[in-house]
Amino acid sequence: QVQLVESGGGSVQAGGSLRLSCLASGRTFSSYAMGWFRQAPGKEREFVVAISSGGAYKNYTDSVKGRFTISRDNAKNAVYLQMNSLKPEDTAVYSCAAGLRPYYWGTNPEDFGSWGQGTQVSVSS
Repeated sequence: QVQLVESGGGSVQAGGSLRLSCLASGRTFSSYAMGWFRQAPGKEREFVVAISSGGAYKNYTDSVKGRFTISRDNAKNAVYLQMNSLKPEDTAVYSCAAGLRPYYWGTNPEDFGSWGQGTQVSVSS
């Protein structure tokens, strides 16, 4: 089981930027795909982006393409989410997640086996 801890959330105005970090411990981080999900009040959890174990492949949901960038540093057991041009509709609790098993990834919550506690991102208009 991997433990995940997010940081970097906060409140910004529309058009602003935030960088989320997720630090992992507990197993071989570099073997696992990582993802970011978000959940707004009263809404279902939503896939944002995933990155393959080595970092070569990335899959973004359409609403964040061109604005968000995922990256990872396997030497630091960390994954990052750079969020630019933020919009009020990006407001949510953002959670990072580790793939269900080595080298496996997807875009559904069921494809991920470990989750962080989440960090709040609030964007005002």
